[in-house]
Amino acid sequence: MPCYKTINPNSQTTVKIWKISESYNDLMQPIRLTPESLKRVSGMKSDMHQRGFLSVRHLLAEFGYEDADLFYDEHGKPHLKDGKHISITHSFNFSAVIISDLIVGIDVEKQRDKIAIIAHKFIDYEFDYLNKDAADYVKKLTTIWCVKESLYKLFATPGLSFRNYFLVIPFNVNDNETVAWIDYKNRKHRYNIHFLEFEGFTCAYAMSYK
Repeated sequence: MPCYKTINPNSQTTVKIWKISESYNDLMQPIRLTPESLKRVSGMKSDMHQRGFLSVRHLLAEFGYEDADLFYDEHGKPHLKDGKHISITHSFNFSAVIISDLIVGIDVEKQRDKIAIIAHKFIDYEFDYLNKDAADYVKKLTTIWCVKESLYKLFATPGLSFRNYFLVIPFNVNDNETVAWIDYKNRKHRYNIHFLEFEGFTCAYAMSYK
């Protein structure tokens, strides 16, 4: 299908989301891949991962880029050859790309009950305001995960623990925005976060104005 949703949070930034309904072959047909990308997607064992990879290339095309315009550094962080900042995510049948003049990070996750089982691995302070019996508990956990994952991508410092370095202030799932902090090397970095829900998924994206 065409691009599922486009968001312009400011004049410098665009988010595009793709709903993956096409087959691998349908996604492959109109896309021109570099030899490296072709080898990579061909080697993926999961059809879902293959289609996620290709849907991201369709999103790049929506922005006016080709696969060859994208490259990755030694930490696996994506970059564009023209110097604009990019972040990429996909989960099940949705993928998303954010491109900006600002440093950015994005994440999409499916809302699943099993996130409650691993909450202790990525949450510390946030347990102070979460209610495990609330109807929106799983949605809030998923939002917090997405926020922290988007910040991890933005901050680009491998090895940071979500639980120990990232903090999300209290929010309501209908707010569509919150504030989060990264506490690293005795310095606190503050970020405004935007998030949204669609079809049982949560997406969060972060931008650095520094």
